[in-house]
Amino acid sequence: MTSFTKDRPLRLDRGKYSELQLAILKRDGWRCQLCGSPSNLEVHHHRFRSQSGSDVEENLITLCHNCHSKEHGT
Repeated sequence: MTSFTKDRPLRLDRGKYSELQLAILKRDGWRCQLCGSPSNLEVHHHRFRSQSGSDVEENLITLCHNCHSKEHGT
């Protein structure tokens, strides 16, 4: 019988996640990466946490509130 371990997504504690969000905002030049807006910025997971997306730089992008809402279909 073969066994394997399923990789668990990385979840940071609140403090570390806040630091990561700041790093993403800086990396992305404090602009929405879809429309270029500098206002109402949020950090979005490309692969949602609910779909096992991790809290890592490669999975995060800066979006404004409007573009973020569109990505989530709301």
